[in-house]
Amino acid sequence: MKKLVIFDLDGTLLNTIEDLGNAANYALSQNGYPTHSLASYPFFVGNGVRNLIRKALPDDMRTDSIIESSLKDFKEYYNEHNTDCTKPYDGIEELLRNLQDNGVKIAVASNKYQQATEKIIAHYFGDIDFVAVYGQREGVNVKPDPSVVFSILSDAKVPKSEVLYVGDSGVDMETARRACVDSVGVTWGFRSEKELNEYHADMIVNKASDIFDIVMKEN
Repeated sequence: MKKLVIFDLDGTLLNTIEDLGNAANYALSQNGYPTHSLASYPFFVGNGVRNLIRKALPDDMRTDSIIESSLKDFKEYYNEHNTDCTKPYDGIEELLRNLQDNGVKIAVASNKYQQATEKIIAHYFGDIDFVAVYGQREGVNVKPDPSVVFSILSDAKVPKSEVLYVGDSGVDMETARRACVDSVGVTWGFRSEKELNEYHADMIVNKASDIFDIVMKEN
């Protein structure tokens, strides 16, 4: 069985897309640029909020200074509104409790900036004892760079063979591949099953309880 499960956050544990989209649209409006429908934002997220802003801006406005100005407005809004519409996916709360009750360590590896990652996890999963909660941190490359996974492995002191990485995107599957840990792609998130297959997910699941069965399975 696996002894550590590392979860992506956005699109895996929580449906955050409405709050992310609203914050990005606020930043665009504040800087005089066109906004997007919320349906567009699943294709913008996954590589950190700086890249989200870059993708949301018009092609000819993606300069460093414009991105930084828009990102400042994004964070100002998102820090106050990141739990307005966000909610856990079906079965996630039960899954985390069941893993915890069975002695499985749990961690979060997100490309969302650290301050927001910590706030959201504490808000929605305050009763879960995570071994590590890591978002995007200064000086640490974002996923698919595997550095965040290595930080968690150091904290948890669990060998790679006993680790499962769970995410909803090609970025997540590539992160797991580069870290040399088993991966599970979830179909309820922001990206397609086709993308998960293209990035060589080891397994794909359609409901949260399937993850528990994989973790508890004896090799």
